This record gives sequence, structure tokens and C-alpha cells, in this order.
Amino acid sequence: MKVKAANGLVRALKQEGVDWVSVYPTNHVNNAMGEEGMPMIMVGEERHAVALADATSRVTCGKRIGVCTVMSNLNAAGIQMAFGAIAQAWEDSSPVLIITEGVGQGASRHTHFDIAEALKPVTKWVGKIDRADLVPAYLRRAYTQLRTGRPGPVLLIVPRDLGEYDEDEHPYTPVKGWRSAPDPEDVKAAVKALLAAERPLIYAGEGVHYAQATAELVQFAEIAQVPVLTSLKAKSAIPESHPLSVGTRGSLANQRLIDSDLVFGIGTSLFPNRFSHAIPDADKKTIVQCNVDALDINRSYETHYAVIGDAKFTLQALIAEVEAQTGGGVARNNALVDALVAGRQAFWDQYRPWMESDEKPINPYRVFGDLQKVLDPKKSFVTADSGTTRDQTSTVYQAEIPRGYMGWGNVSTLGFSLPAAVAAKLAYPDRQCVNVTGDAGVGYMIGTFESVFRHKIGVTTIHIANGGYAGYGPGFWGPGHDPYTYQVSAYPDVSTAQMAGSVGWHGETVTEPSEVVPALERALAENVKGRPSLIEFVASQHPVHGGWVGR
Repeated sequence: MKVKAANGLVRALKQEGVDWVSVYPTNHVNNAMGEEGMPMIMVGEERHAVALADATSRVTCGKRIGVCTVMSNLNAAGIQMAFGAIAQAWEDSSPVLIITEGVGQGASRHTHFDIAEALKPVTKWVGKIDRADLVPAYLRRAYTQLRTGRPGPVLLIVPRDLGEYDEDEHPYTPVKGWRSAPDPEDVKAAVKALLAAERPLIYAGEGVHYAQATAELVQFAEIAQVPVLTSLKAKSAIPESHPLSVGTRGSLANQRLIDSDLVFGIGTSLFPNRFSHAIPDADKKTIVQCNVDALDINRSYETHYAVIGDAKFTLQALIAEVEAQTGGGVARNNALVDALVAGRQAFWDQYRPWMESDEKPINPYRVFGDLQKVLDPKKSFVTADSGTTRDQTSTVYQAEIPRGYMGWGNVSTLGFSLPAAVAAKLAYPDRQCVNVTGDAGVGYMIGTFESVFRHKIGVTTIHIANGGYAGYGPGFWGPGHDPYTYQVSAYPDVSTAQMAGSVGWHGETVTEPSEVVPALERALAENVKGRPSLIEFVASQHPVHGGWVGR
């Protein structure tokens, strides 16, 4: 049976289990999806179309690959606007399929912009379909890249004038993806080094999530009796109430990293980025790195022991090897557990006064403390935008289930937290889904408010409204590193709650600390009805505490 190229593509996507696509007009593939009955989430801008698909892959840990469409052809404004979102997915190794319209046959001489070449630096693979009957082959190649090896974004370029092909002659077969196991000798050497260390520390990265290996991470930590530090992107890979968890940031996490004599990385690049820890005195520590490929081995630091393979297979092998070398596992280290309990108590002693503060304007830590009182830790999702809100929440918000909190990353585009919360709600309808943003981030998401309302997606946006853009380091407000470009309009001169209310959201402005919990409860109640909420907390310009080691 003959089928138009775009329609055949959509039918193949259905075979891959895609049940909705985030879109922004115009794109002829959108019309094909309408004709084929593929549900679409039409957002307010191209960047959020990519972000919503990206976040879908992240919140499901790759079980579902997010798919999006953006405009291109001779008018490449759409794909150009989406570049930042695609680059974020690339830098964070997030698998997402971006479908854009290619330049028609013979028309490439009419533009200076080469879509494929422009996007190659920020994609794992670019497929430029030039014949209708190659649609199945190119989509198979795309999903092979998306489901195998290091994750990353894939761009599929589909010109409008490809014509038709015969589905019977060129059928589509879904792609399963492939994983590899580590070399047993590498595993033995890594475990021997781990057991010989006096103050080892596991540093878990997002690869643990994508490998569906959070249970194995906990088992490995317990059988080896080693504390676990998570990267920002891996936060929630281990329940943060677990006795061996040291969290992501703060005094306990920082001190454990500083004091360690061996850092055992699993599923992490160990990049000393702006939003991650550097390894202090790395030349005096033993570095073990367990990654899906060799890209980051001997990159930021000398790797003394490398284990290459899928994180789940690697952790399973590590667990078996610890049992083999110790005769069943390391005995419970009561001294270590007691030290971690004391360190955790000191951490909470520092933050609890701010999290319970009655000061006005509201201390943002009071908002985050009350948020944890309201949410069900086993049935909720929280993420925060780039900037101060990310640093504050990633320090004090205690995640208890995988992806109960989602951090991101190596590159952080403002406004991402809203599509992240939307993706979580679509993936887990029974969860309470909350995104936290500040004065900078909220400006990057207002254009998508109408879309969230139109699609009746019940999420809550917390806006920490304090009249300032973020900075980093002591005294960053005003006389910090950007003393001339931090101040913005504040409530009551502007009100995001009123803006959100004007496009159908439930909106509230809160100025009293005692009203934080009731306002959150009202917002979540509206979410149950399918109505999004924005709570504007008039807050103080309270500094970040905790910090990244080496920053």
C-alpha cells in the first residue's frame, strides 16, 4: 500500500510506542500526525517543544524517547530558535528525536543555512532523508542511536516533497537497542582498589538512571559499605534518607568529597562544571570511572581504573565481585554510619532555622521546607530552574524515589523546569508535579502557560519572586559578581500570579509565611482538576548555601 513519506514516518513512530509528540507549527509532519491520529502537545515556542520531548526521556529514564517537531525548510527560524534546547540535550546526554522539515529538491541554493551541518555539533546523529522509501531505514537508524550507547539527541530531516513509498515493500521493524557488559578483569581491579581504600566515596551520575540501575546502586553501596554522593543530574538515584546517602550538595556531601581518598564514579563524566563538584586534590586520590563508553575516561582527571559498560550490568558485576573478594560483603561499618548520621544532623541544624523562618519577605528556604511537608515523597516530582532555585532546592529537597527530583545539568537553559514538570505529569499522572523558578526563569516560560492550560495539565509552578536575577558566591545579591545587572521589577509593580490567571491558571500571591502551606495545598487541589497553578511567593534575596566543591 502506498503511503506519503510523512504519514509512513508517523505510523512507524506509533510502532516505536510513541503516544504523543510535542510540536510547534509549521511542519508538514504535524499534518501527517493529525491525519494518522497521533496526539500532539502544541507548546508556545520551538525551544519548549524540544524541552518537553527531552524532559520526557529524562523523567522516564529513557523508557520512553521524547519526540518533537519544529519548523525549518527555507524558513529555518524554528530550528534556529530550538538550537539552545537541542544543545542542552546534547551536553546532558539526553536522548530525544527532533523532526524538522528539510529544504526541497533543488532549493538549497536559496538559503545560506545548512540545517544538517549547523546541527551536527549538538546532535549524536543527523539523518537527512532524500527518498520516500528510505523513511523506515532512517527511522531505524535514528532509534538505534537513541537506544544504544551514550544517549544523545538525534535530528531527522524530512523534506516535504519526498512523495510516497510502498509500506509492504519497505516495512518498519521497531528497534530494541543494545547494551554491553564490562570486562571482568576491569571489575576485579576496580573492586580491589575500592576495598583497599580508607575513605572511599561513590559518585553516582545520571547514567545510573538511564540504565534503570538505582536498586543496584543501593545494593552496591550497602554491600561495600561506601557512602554515595550524587551529581545534580543523578539526584534521587538513591533515597536521600538512606543511611549511606550524603546527598548532592551541602556540608556533608562537600566534606565527604574533600576527605575521600578514592572516588568511585558510576555513570558520570566527573566534569568539574559550573553546576557540579570538582574533585579536590584529584592528584592525591584514586579515581575509578565506570561509564557506558570511553568518551570521558582520562578527560577531566587521570582515570586510574576504568570500567566500560552499561551501568546496570556494571553494578551487577561489581556487586558479585565485592561478594567474591569479601566472602559475602563488607560488614556493617557502624563508625561510618554514625559519622554520616552526625554529619546529616549538622547539615539540618544549619538549614532548619531558615526552613522554619517566619521572616518577611518570605525566606525561600521556608517555601522549600513547607513544600516537603505538603508533597507525598513517594508520589511526587520536583525540579527547579537554572540559578538560585536550582542550587537551593538541590541542597535541601530530600528525594525518596527515582526521579522524585530531577536536576539538570551541564548546560541549563532557563525555563526548562516547566516542560520538565509537564513531562513528568504526562508520564506519571498520579504524581504531584512541581517546578520551582525565579525571576529570570519565569520570563522564559510565560509563553507556554496557555498551552499547559489548553491541554489541562495539572502542574504547579512555584515562583520565588524577589526582584533579582541570580548570582553565585557570598553576598552575590547586589555587590556580587554582577552588581549592575541583577535588579528587576518586583511585586506589587508586577505580578506573575495575575499573568498566569489571565490565561486560565490558578494564581496566588503569598506574602505571609503562615500561608505557604495553605497556598500549596490549594494549588495542588486545582491540579487534581486538570488546572495548572502558579504560586508567587514574595521572597527575600537570600543567598545560596552549600556550594559546589572547587567552585
